[in-house]
Amino acid sequence: MSEAQPAEAVKYRKNGLTRGVTDELAASMTQGWADTERRDLEPIAQATHTARRRAALSAAYPGELLVVPSGNPKVRANDTDYPFRPSSDYVYLTGDQSQDAVLVLEPTGASGHEAVLYLRGRSSLTNGEFWLDNHGELWDGRRNSLTESERLLGLPCRDVRGVHDDLRAAAAGGAPVRVLRRHDAALERTLADRLDAERDAEFEVFLSGLRLVKDEFEIAELRFACDATARGFEDVVRVLGTDSATPERLIEGTFFVRARIEGNDVGYSTIAAAGPHATTLHWVRNTGHAQPGDLLLLDAGVETNELYTADVTRTLPVSGRFTDLQRKVYDAVYAAQEAGIAAVKPGGQFRDFHHAAQRVLAEHLTAWGLFGDLSADKVYELGLHRRFTLAGTGHMLGIDVHDCAHSRTEEHVDGPLAAGMVLTVEPGIYFQENDLTVPEEYRGIGVRIEDDILVTEEGNENLSAALPRRSDEVEAWLARLRG
Repeated sequence: MSEAQPAEAVKYRKNGLTRGVTDELAASMTQGWADTERRDLEPIAQATHTARRRAALSAAYPGELLVVPSGNPKVRANDTDYPFRPSSDYVYLTGDQSQDAVLVLEPTGASGHEAVLYLRGRSSLTNGEFWLDNHGELWDGRRNSLTESERLLGLPCRDVRGVHDDLRAAAAGGAPVRVLRRHDAALERTLADRLDAERDAEFEVFLSGLRLVKDEFEIAELRFACDATARGFEDVVRVLGTDSATPERLIEGTFFVRARIEGNDVGYSTIAAAGPHATTLHWVRNTGHAQPGDLLLLDAGVETNELYTADVTRTLPVSGRFTDLQRKVYDAVYAAQEAGIAAVKPGGQFRDFHHAAQRVLAEHLTAWGLFGDLSADKVYELGLHRRFTLAGTGHMLGIDVHDCAHSRTEEHVDGPLAAGMVLTVEPGIYFQENDLTVPEEYRGIGVRIEDDILVTEEGNENLSAALPRRSDEVEAWLARLRG
């Protein structure tokens, strides 16, 4: 990684910048640059959708000043940052992914708002910013001008360096203020005397709930994310050794390459859990090896360039075929997932698919004699099956892998499903390696099957159906990809 070179001549000071360069070099660097302004830009594909989303936000809070920041870079170590990922609500409302940006909806009366986006524009060529500032364009790359951003995003854009003064002036009018918290501490300090914790918490809840039903743009993004994820799983199968150990990190890295080729990144840390690691729900260390005879639990998702993610899990026999016991456990999980998916339909309750899947798992675990003389009904009533199923059976999916997590309980986990919602169905059985309550041969087996399900007017659609699920289909798929 390059570092700014020390000066060999006099210090150059201009507009607050101080660097050791000669006046001659400073003069040279302000001349001879071509105009790169792009004047033929068309609005981004989701511009009409983001406008509609902002209108819904405006209608919910008439007469209030609304502030949604994108967030700031986070330090990874010393002077290096983590890759920046903007706040999901900001992206949802603007389609933009800039750091240090702010969407402001200023009330225009009893109802209605003027939406303005505050962004960093082009680096100045006249004061040395573009090459002397470590965040200038010669360091970080070209940014859009404010005019270019207006054309692309379809709303007025202003220089973000003026946002604090503008917010103070807007807040001075006395309108209630709502800010999406925990993304920009400087903004919160600027508005500190106008903030109300309860009001802002409700604002976060509303923004999360606004994303529950996906529009056609979002569904298309999720469909592509699932298709790209399927290709990533195929890549993994091709590197998976049948007679030698495969490092979990090679599996993780192989999928990551696909995510970067077809999208922005992985939507969450890849779980490449082989053997007993599959019984750890969020095994992301990926320090082990997939041995022939093991099961590999791969939980991974491609995040698109517009930041929508898939979330898919398959449990694969590394050698190509399940053992009898592995198949027995796998088929039980498959039956549970089938029951869960069947319960996903408009008008049904969100929890229905969880109860349906968990009931099937309880029945299988009881039939295997793991609860003595208790009936499946009693096991389910007492929740004893949860020792081996552990987690819930799914969650909403979208621009966050656990989407709409702050939405109102009555609209989400205790509410009805509606066409346009997308959720995962992911039952699993996990027999811990040190669990003395199960026969020894079960210990260390972990199986999860997860798919991304769109609620339709008629029922549901499996967006990740390109990947086989039934045990015999999984074996045939592995054989075909390995030639």
